[in-house]
Amino acid sequence: MIRSEKTRRRAVLVLQILGITAVYYASAQLGLLRQVEVQGSVVTPLWPPSGIALASLLYLGLRIWPAIAAGALLTIMSITDSLTLWGVAVTAGSTLAPVCSFLALRAVGFRTQLDRLRDGVALVFLGALGGMVISATTGTGVQVLSGGQSASQFWPVWAAWWAGDAMGVLMVTPLLLVLHKVRLPRMDDRWAEALAVAVVAVTSTAIATRSPLSMIYLLFPVLVWAALRFQLAGSAPCALLMSVMAIVAGTDGVGPFADHSVLEVMLNLCILNGCVALTALLLAAIVTEHNNIRHETELACEELAALVEQLSPGPSPEGGPDGPRHRWDGA
Repeated sequence: MIRSEKTRRRAVLVLQILGITAVYYASAQLGLLRQVEVQGSVVTPLWPPSGIALASLLYLGLRIWPAIAAGALLTIMSITDSLTLWGVAVTAGSTLAPVCSFLALRAVGFRTQLDRLRDGVALVFLGALGGMVISATTGTGVQVLSGGQSASQFWPVWAAWWAGDAMGVLMVTPLLLVLHKVRLPRMDDRWAEALAVAVVAVTSTAIATRSPLSMIYLLFPVLVWAALRFQLAGSAPCALLMSVMAIVAGTDGVGPFADHSVLEVMLNLCILNGCVALTALLLAAIVTEHNNIRHETELACEELAALVEQLSPGPSPEGGPDGPRHRWDGA
């Protein structure tokens, strides 16, 4: 029985590793569909594998790191068509970055429910902006050391690499974390409002990213609406949708991204996606925390009312709450 249980656990772990490796590689291919060249290096405005890697670690723990390494290695081999020592070094950096982000989040007591403002702040600054420095530094440094680019090109490539990895965490990780607790509303619930949010999000994003006018500000009222009414379950998909549509418009060079250089487009996309992600994540966390506090307060009030009712003296069987009263007949 013990041996069969160990065998079952090992089989489950192997299947999890294979599954995450496949998802990592598939998401990398999707990210490479909108790749751009910065100083001769291939980068993406949004790198989904970084978000998938961190979410996998938050769900399953450090035991899943071989899946991240295998997915990163397969991705590097698909780009370079070979396996080299430099590719292994980039793979190590791509694996170490989400692992360090996971360890930093665990150290500060991060909760995957993202129901506190501190969790949203930790994911932004420790999980995304801080942890992805490792992958960007390793990848860009390897290219400089291998002679693929000059030292003067280090910082532009580093900034583009770091932005893509960080945006992957900010956009993809919250969406994956919220999936396990999402429950479809009842048919008589808020389906109409959810559908309205989706239609307005698609329409406003298409206008904002395709119009030659500067109308990017149209995105934020929709994000606020989704976060206030549906919290992270509404704001995370909206943020990812807006980011993807903005990246498509930016790489096509249309709308507000027309007549700009690649570096300018990458900078604009980085700022836009960062603001969208921060608005969606932090506002949803604030609303969720507020709702939880209100719910806990209501429960405490109900418990206090029940306790007061139990402790209050009940009416006596004769003459009211002070016990029996005797008539004085003067005798």
